[in-house]
Amino acid sequence: MLRSRLSEALKDAVLAKDRRSSSTIRLILAAVKDRDITLRGSGGGDVISDDDILGLLQTMVRQRHESIELFEKGRRKDLADRERAEIDVVLRFMPEQMDDEAIASATKQVVEDIEATGLKDMGRVMGQLKSKYTGQMDFGKASSVAKELLV
Repeated sequence: MLRSRLSEALKDAVLAKDRRSSSTIRLILAAVKDRDITLRGSGGGDVISDDDILGLLQTMVRQRHESIELFEKGRRKDLADRERAEIDVVLRFMPEQMDDEAIASATKQVVEDIEATGLKDMGRVMGQLKSKYTGQMDFGKASSVAKELLV
C-alpha cells in the first residue's frame, strides 16, 4: 500500500512540476528497490514490507537531521534548507511521530509488559518497540529511556 502511495505521489509531483518532491520520492523509491533486490538475493522474498519501508523512511529522516546539523555548523544554510524540505516530503508518507512524552510512556509500558529487569533485557524491549511502533518513534530516544528504566 505504501509503495503504491509513493508511486502515485511521484506521478502527481511530476505533473505539478514539483522538483523537490519528485526528486525526493525518486530517492525513496530507489532505496526501496535496492532493498527489494537485496531481499531477493538473500532468498527472503520479492518485495520488502510496508514496515520495512517505514523503517527506511525513518532512517532517511534521521540522516537528513544529521546532515542539517553539519551544514549549519559549516554555515551552509542553503543546503540545510534543502534537507529540511526533503524531510517534509518524507514525513508525508509516515504516520504521525510520537513526541518525547509518548516515547517515554510507550517504553515504560513495554518494560512493564515484558517484565524487563536489567540491561540484559534491552534487546527484547527494543524489539517489542520496533514491532509496535515502526515509523512512529525515534528509537534512539526510546533506547535512552529504556536504559534509564533498566539500570
